[in-house]
Amino acid sequence: MAWWSKNNLRLVQNNLREIDANLNVDALIGQLKEFGANVLMMNAGGIVAFYPTKLEYHYRAANQQKDLLREAIDKAHANGMKVIVRFDFSKAHESIFAKKPEWFYRTKEGKEVNYHGIVHSCISSYYQQVYSLEIIDEVLTNYDVDGIFFNWFGYNTFDYSGNDYGICHCGSCKTKFQDMFGLDLPAKADVNDPVYNKHLIYREVTASQMLDRVHDLVKGKNKDIAISTYSDHKVDIIRNESNTGKDRPLPKWLYSASENVKSIEDSWDEKLISNCCINAVDLVHRFTAVSKYEINIRLKESLASGSGLDFCIIGVFEDYPDSENLPVVSSVFNYHKEHEQYYGNFQSLSEVGLIRPRITRQADSKEYLGIFKMLKEEHILFDVVQQKKLVDNIELLKRYKTIIIPDILAFTVEELEVLDAYSQQGGCLLSTGRSFTQGEENQLFMQRSFDAKLEEIKEYSRESSYLKTEDKQVFKSFMERDWILLDGSFCRVKFGSNAIKHLPLVNPSLFGPPERASGHSISQEYFGLGIVTTEQRKSIYLPWQPGRLYYKYGYDDNKRMILDLLDMFADSRSPICTNAPQSVEVFFDKVDEETYILHLLNLSGFNGLTYYEPIPIHNIQLNLLNLKNCKQLINLVDDEKISYTNDDDGVKLELPVLSDFAAIVLKV
Repeated sequence: MAWWSKNNLRLVQNNLREIDANLNVDALIGQLKEFGANVLMMNAGGIVAFYPTKLEYHYRAANQQKDLLREAIDKAHANGMKVIVRFDFSKAHESIFAKKPEWFYRTKEGKEVNYHGIVHSCISSYYQQVYSLEIIDEVLTNYDVDGIFFNWFGYNTFDYSGNDYGICHCGSCKTKFQDMFGLDLPAKADVNDPVYNKHLIYREVTASQMLDRVHDLVKGKNKDIAISTYSDHKVDIIRNESNTGKDRPLPKWLYSASENVKSIEDSWDEKLISNCCINAVDLVHRFTAVSKYEINIRLKESLASGSGLDFCIIGVFEDYPDSENLPVVSSVFNYHKEHEQYYGNFQSLSEVGLIRPRITRQADSKEYLGIFKMLKEEHILFDVVQQKKLVDNIELLKRYKTIIIPDILAFTVEELEVLDAYSQQGGCLLSTGRSFTQGEENQLFMQRSFDAKLEEIKEYSRESSYLKTEDKQVFKSFMERDWILLDGSFCRVKFGSNAIKHLPLVNPSLFGPPERASGHSISQEYFGLGIVTTEQRKSIYLPWQPGRLYYKYGYDDNKRMILDLLDMFADSRSPICTNAPQSVEVFFDKVDEETYILHLLNLSGFNGLTYYEPIPIHNIQLNLLNLKNCKQLINLVDDEKISYTNDDDGVKLELPVLSDFAAIVLKV
């Protein structure tokens, strides 16, 4: 069994600077031991070699006086820690560029990008495709590493200051793109340009080829060396990041760690997810940390979602100028170390699957994120299924009573066949937005599954359009609200005779001045909901974007609409019933045949922009509907007694107060 397969990583990454080449390893190991860390990630090579490399085209850290890599590996191993070494081949020292300029990225005008002495390379070039393997081989041959990680893997057109230099036009890219498609490279990134869409394929293919080479080299050396990067192709540990950026648009995404973990954990059995909690507020401001309350949420969401722990700072702890978050990190790491036996092998209890779109050009990611947020707030347990993994996870889909498809324009023929088989076997499909509108095969699926035929996609912006909630038997949350706003994409579809139509479109009219705000009419042609219920299938189609509206604006109408439909037409039953408010994130999983684990995380300290200490929440009641005959309840966080009773419909328990985080093991 590979060492990482236990899924118990407590990883700390020291993202080293060149000036750290002679760092005090004993001090670093001592800090890691205080944290309870069991994995150290540190730089090995690429931009800068932190060991005495013998390769001509590998720049070694200036003024390095020792073999830092060997000392760190030896002392980490002596203290029971694994070591993952970090490479970054996206750039190289300008001295390498001076010798081998053909290895590097070029703008359309043929210019290189030299960022303060570090020059951008290209993944398609000889440097990354071939010479990088010589660097990796040198490290693997001479050092007893446990894993390798690649930073910034793939095609990147930006420098650290945010300047975009456009698609690479180096000789390798020109030749390989011409060989693959018989075309010249596109001039710029434009999703409406078919040549650029071919370039996206080219990028994916060449990046995969690179990972194929890395995989063959590493596993040929030692199959027990873990491979990790941000891609899922030929890697053992998929890495994501929970981070922030000053220029990132609002709203802030509260569920970053949960989504990062679930989107991998729920779709791959054979791969681990390690979600790196970045300490810094921004790439520019690496030496100031985000709030300790935000770090606390990220780490605990990662853990409760089924991952280990992963934390990163720039440089070393000794001279890092912001240590406020370190006690929080140490506390969570040591909690996991103490209770490790309950973590690493969660088994889902969800009956709802939410499909994560393959790439954003085929979907509106805000729709997916908005529905993710809805389900989290309402304590509906769900799994995230990657669109790209649908065909591989046919058996997995059978456990879901409902699959939600959030504004995914196109599926492959094979993916459509999987969804069709799921529907034919009685599963409920709930589709939103522009799903199944791109291409003939998808539109035929829309007609077959939802009895809906697309006429056009209308974009509403500054228009006073609405949907009418006229059937209060269905829309039980709208007894006193007859209209809800409509904004964004609306698919004008004609529903057939098999579809029950709801939410008629309220056509736009004047909205100003107030004296002219009238004249709306109810459409007899277009509707915001069609429901098909037959002996063979149950399908719900909302040709607008409730998730996107909820993500952007937070209007509760959009969430209540989805909840009403799930309650009325979907058979899925959440295994948890609770009075906990929306600001409590709930996780419930099976550990083994006799053990379940329940987590509650108090998110009430988040006000939409700032993270504060959470407000204690009292008397939280939970009914765990899938459990029978609980024999023992173990509170992992503190000594507070939690009362429970076994009832006919499950195990009922009450948490007197949730200050921050609860972790409760139930033995049956």
